[in-house]
Amino acid sequence: MLKTRVTELLGIQYPIIQGGMAWLGTAELASAVSNAGGLGMLGSVTFPTGEELRNEIRKTRELTDKPFGVNITLLPAMRILPTDDYVRVVVEEGVPVIESSGSSPEQYMDILKRGNVKVIHKVGAVRHARTAERVGCDAVTAAGFEEAGHPLMDDVTIWNLVPRIVDAVTIPVIAAGGIADPRQIVAALALGAEGVMMGTRFMVTRESRIHQNIKQALVEADEASTVMIQRSIRNQTRVLRNKAAEQVLEMESRGASLEELLTVISGERGRNAFTTGDVDVGTITCGQGLGFIQSVPTVRDVIDSLVTGAEALLTEISSRRPT
Repeated sequence: MLKTRVTELLGIQYPIIQGGMAWLGTAELASAVSNAGGLGMLGSVTFPTGEELRNEIRKTRELTDKPFGVNITLLPAMRILPTDDYVRVVVEEGVPVIESSGSSPEQYMDILKRGNVKVIHKVGAVRHARTAERVGCDAVTAAGFEEAGHPLMDDVTIWNLVPRIVDAVTIPVIAAGGIADPRQIVAALALGAEGVMMGTRFMVTRESRIHQNIKQALVEADEASTVMIQRSIRNQTRVLRNKAAEQVLEMESRGASLEELLTVISGERGRNAFTTGDVDVGTITCGQGLGFIQSVPTVRDVIDSLVTGAEALLTEISSRRPT
């Protein structure tokens, strides 16, 4: 029942894609998602060199024979990373899919297409979706204000963003932002999306490598437990409302510089939270779907429950039609 252009394009069983989360998009998590019928995604930013990414790709192949992808972030702030090497390794290793985010992937489209790599580009506005289609992307992810990470400063939710982008392009659209429940999958399909991307829901699984204390904190949180930080530097980020986030908000309220903010928002402090289990040591990226996350199941349990619930709801809706 959940067959769409996205499942056909990517060669997957269900139109469910794991977000390529920095430091969390590893072989163990990505392979678990792919083995359960979705599309797992490695986060290239996790690996400082192209060769380290190559090793993780090969490790993933040892864990699954299903399709998986690699997220490549093209944000200007990420220029210190070897993006050219990431792209080269993806092509050389025959990875079937990349998800690009940030700047347009136009400069890499020739090499990716020659390598038969499908390109999904994450966008937050209609204008960016049109550009992605124009440069040859195979699909776009419409990322709304609800998402973890860096939604656009436009603050548009997927309720408005997805149908607007669906109307603007002919390539498949994938919905992202706060999705963690079967009803939201059905809603995304009703809006015209042909798949969903989830990050936070997969963070809180047994295969995720974050500390159990962090997983428990996310289980205990709800849809009102996130906050937007870094608006003052026009790089807004949705994170868990913890002591580190409150400190950032206070610093921004008094006009702190980027250098000052980096003492709290640095990626190293966030990684420390993931590894040590100290919920307040750094900022923790997560989306508004927290309210639906009430346990720490396996990835397969997550996908099975989402698919079963969505298919049952679609059947129920169909049965409501008058005869």
